Amino acid sequence: MTARTPLFTPVLIVGCVIIMVSFSIRASFGVFQIPIAEEFAWARAEFSMAIAIQNLAWGIGQPIFGAIAEKIGDRRSIVIGAFVYAAGLVLSAWSTTPFEHQMYAWLVGFGVAGTGFGVILAVVGRASSDENRSMSLAITAAAGSVGQIFGPPVAEGLLSSMPWQSVFLIFAVAIMAILLTLPMMRVPVLASKHQLEESLGQVLVKAFRDPSYTLIFLGFFSCGYQVAFITAHFPAFVTELCGPILPGGMLDNMGISTTSALGAVAISLIGLANIAGTLAAGWAGKRYSKKYILAGIYVGRTIVAALFIIFPITPESVILFSIAMGSLWLATVPLTSGLVAHIYGLRYMGTLYGIIFLSHQLGSFLGVWLGGRLYDVYGDYTLVWWIGVGVGAFSAIIHLPIRERPLAQTAPA
Repeated sequence: MTARTPLFTPVLIVGCVIIMVSFSIRASFGVFQIPIAEEFAWARAEFSMAIAIQNLAWGIGQPIFGAIAEKIGDRRSIVIGAFVYAAGLVLSAWSTTPFEHQMYAWLVGFGVAGTGFGVILAVVGRASSDENRSMSLAITAAAGSVGQIFGPPVAEGLLSSMPWQSVFLIFAVAIMAILLTLPMMRVPVLASKHQLEESLGQVLVKAFRDPSYTLIFLGFFSCGYQVAFITAHFPAFVTELCGPILPGGMLDNMGISTTSALGAVAISLIGLANIAGTLAAGWAGKRYSKKYILAGIYVGRTIVAALFIIFPITPESVILFSIAMGSLWLATVPLTSGLVAHIYGLRYMGTLYGIIFLSHQLGSFLGVWLGGRLYDVYGDYTLVWWIGVGVGAFSAIIHLPIRERPLAQTAPA
């Protein structure tokens, strides 16, 4: 009898801690939109561009850090990512011009790449058994939502007692602290003999020739657009467009008395709902077709976003939207990464998923930048929101033709 690999391993636990800290910082940048713009009298597009560049750098850096991890080791790749992340935060804290913020956003984005999904999901995926892989990836993705729950309110709370520059420095210390967990991250090699013998170039050629890889790449674009736009602009969106919070009401009694506070809480609520949604996606991905579940998630996102923008924006609708969208938020991540591992194998999962993730971050760049740009032109986010509805519908359709079989079974010998 062969021993069963436990679901909760040291690799999974450390991976969750790293993702949680990295994402708590990343998810909080939307809270800084108004304070930084007001301090320097910038247009909304200026800091939006910094966040957009951060997302683009994250996407470009993801396959790079995936390849670094596969070349010199996962832990060394994470160390490099943490130092780059911290450097970007420290330098941003001393920045006083839009150009400086936008330049240092490249460092922050590359740092997120080195401590984010691409590297960590590949590590967890390789360390998991076939039986546990879907759920392990879901738990790791859900850890990002735990960070999202705490990040924006912590940033909002810190901003009430100190300048935003000090908050950036505290975040830099936090990201460096994750390195203390790395001694526990020792990954066994679970790839097959055939996968170990193939070179990265051979696997990439096979993937690039496979239409399914292109479809996965294109389909992940809308996920990035929607998630990044909401993360970066929703706090400001709620602050400015939401109806008033009634004195003596439930939210007021909970200490949420301003729409600014509601905007930060909304991001946390999205993260909280996403924990359940992502774990449910991991459970379903083990039992049902991943591509059909992904298509269903994008259909759900499209409907939820359309209904939210059609009806009046009230504190109640913000809460309902946050719960509904949160349940679909990162549910795409374990399914998409699991689909890549299932079709193309584990050996170069970090690089292959990193390239797919680049599409996600191209969408993120467009969502964040377009949000700020169109806000400055039209004074609201309505048009950019409807674009997100459209790309969500596109992703739902594009997943349907994917061939969900290991490439070795679909390609000629």
